[in-house]
Amino acid sequence: LQEPSLYSIKAIAILDNDGNRLLAKYYDETFPTVKEQKAFEKNLFNKTHRANAEIIMFEGLTCVYKSNVDLFFYVVGSSMENELILANVLNAFYDSISQILRKNVEKRALLDNLDAVFLAVDELCDGGIVLEADSNSIVQKVAIRNEDIPLGEQTMAQV
Repeated sequence: LQEPSLYSIKAIAILDNDGNRLLAKYYDETFPTVKEQKAFEKNLFNKTHRANAEIIMFEGLTCVYKSNVDLFFYVVGSSMENELILANVLNAFYDSISQILRKNVEKRALLDNLDAVFLAVDELCDGGIVLEADSNSIVQKVAIRNEDIPLGEQTMAQV
C-alpha cells in the first residue's frame, strides 16, 4: 500500500491531432529527458487518438484524456492514483482553457493564447500538487484584462 501524498500529478500535456507536443509539463523524474518525454507522448497519442474511453492504464501510469477538434488534453498520474482526482483535474484544466479561449478550443486559438494557457496550468498544478480544481477560479487568476487584448480583437462592449 502506498502512503498518501499530495504529489498526485506526474504530467499535464496538450498534443495536436498529429501527436505533436503543444504544451507539456512533467512534475517528477519518471521521464527525465525530453527525448523520453516525447517518446511517451507519441506512444500515448497512438494508443488514445482513436479510442473512445476517457482513461487508460499506460506504461504503469494512469492517464485521463479528452479530445476536442484538433487537440488532445492529458493528465497523467501514478498507477495508484485515484482516477476521479485525475478526471477532476482534467475537467478543470479543459474548462479553464475553454473559458480562456472563449469556447474556441482549437490549435490556432491555443497557440495565440499560449501565455495564458501556461498560467492556467501553473494555477492548476505546482510541482505535481493540485492547487486549484475550480475552472472559474483559475480563469479569474489568469484573467486577461481588456488592456492586454489587441484593439482589433476587442468587441464593441470591451472598447
